[in-house]
Amino acid sequence: MQTRLSPEHQSTPAGQQAQAVLRQCVHCGFCNATCPTYRLTGNELDGPRGRIYLMKQVFEGQAPTRTTQQHLDRCIGCRHCESTCPSGVPYHELLAVGQPVVDAAVARPWRERLLRWGLRTLMPSPLFTPALRVGQAVRGLLPEALRAQVPARSPLAPPAWPDARQSLHARRVLMLKGCVQPGLRPHIDASTARVLDALGIRAEVASSSGCCGAVQGHMGDVDGAKVRARRNIDAWWPYIVSATPVEAVLVNASGCGAWVKDYDSLLADDPAYADKAKRLVALVRDPGEMLPAWLPVLKRKLGRKAAAGALGGFTFHPPCSLSHAQRLSSAAKPGPIETSLRELGFEVRLARQDSHQCCGAGGAYSVLQPEMSRQLRDLKLQALQPEQGAESAASGPQVIASANIGCITHLQSGTDTPVKHWIELLDEALTG
Repeated sequence: MQTRLSPEHQSTPAGQQAQAVLRQCVHCGFCNATCPTYRLTGNELDGPRGRIYLMKQVFEGQAPTRTTQQHLDRCIGCRHCESTCPSGVPYHELLAVGQPVVDAAVARPWRERLLRWGLRTLMPSPLFTPALRVGQAVRGLLPEALRAQVPARSPLAPPAWPDARQSLHARRVLMLKGCVQPGLRPHIDASTARVLDALGIRAEVASSSGCCGAVQGHMGDVDGAKVRARRNIDAWWPYIVSATPVEAVLVNASGCGAWVKDYDSLLADDPAYADKAKRLVALVRDPGEMLPAWLPVLKRKLGRKAAAGALGGFTFHPPCSLSHAQRLSSAAKPGPIETSLRELGFEVRLARQDSHQCCGAGGAYSVLQPEMSRQLRDLKLQALQPEQGAESAASGPQVIASANIGCITHLQSGTDTPVKHWIELLDEALTG
């Protein structure tokens, strides 16, 4: 696509990044076919091709409007368009520089500014879990619209990590401390640590680490996201350069993992952190990436249950961050999670249709765009439920599994069917 950047953007890093992406796009429109918001509205400007054109206009000097801003806001950031694009256009890189430019030129209504500030401030804060507990305690008294934004407290038993006095394995991995997952579903981290313990690997968490920065980054606060990235690198660095370094930085929320794997791009212009970010990114893994290497030990641990295929079944929803950002699952080829769990003896089903289509969670998207988010959630839940009589007797109770806390929480808000992280199911199989 031919571009003519306006003088104000010609020499800026944002302008140069935008031009590099825009020139790869041939405007074919294949991306619209898999864009969740375009499929809902049918509006060209709610699809990647239309949004690319809007951002092209802005970088070529046309003043953005509130309408421009709203169409960019409706993008979930699922990156399905990138998996579909025959030219390999990195659409998310254009959106990352385009949204801040538009936001700098277009004032948002005060209510919207307050909501976005609150999300950027509270979600990564240590106050998130206490605030969540208060909201859950009074959830039944809240107005319906507000109650829908407060997830019900998980009925699961309190999570239990392995006894540190007994988990003295030589092999070590770091786990992301995170922000919302410890409050929404602490069982995921505990299950991950127990599975690692069963494999002879010690899970460690750097106390001074925290939110990965995706919340800020997805809402246009790139500087805030960089602060979070630098803080995590500083917290993790002693574990990386230790005489007995950790073998991986394991991120069990695929959305966070996708963001941390982009730290090298985020900090590429930071002379103090660029090389550190590259070294870190080389160590970052989703547990699904490591699962195939764990199979021999897991098979021995699971014993006859694995050999007999008696581990039960579930329907797997691969998050967009797993499928389209980390490329660990695709519609054409099952990823390491699906194939490895099947090899262990689980019955793994996928959605009846559009298995890699977005569920509408998108980080804070379900709060910022609740109507579109709910529509996508309900469509996904319809596709995830088995057809009448389709479940086998060996499958047991129906369960939905995913790999990202945002998807898990969002899907659970629309169904009574248990929604869990796949590593929780693996932990249950190991511990009985």
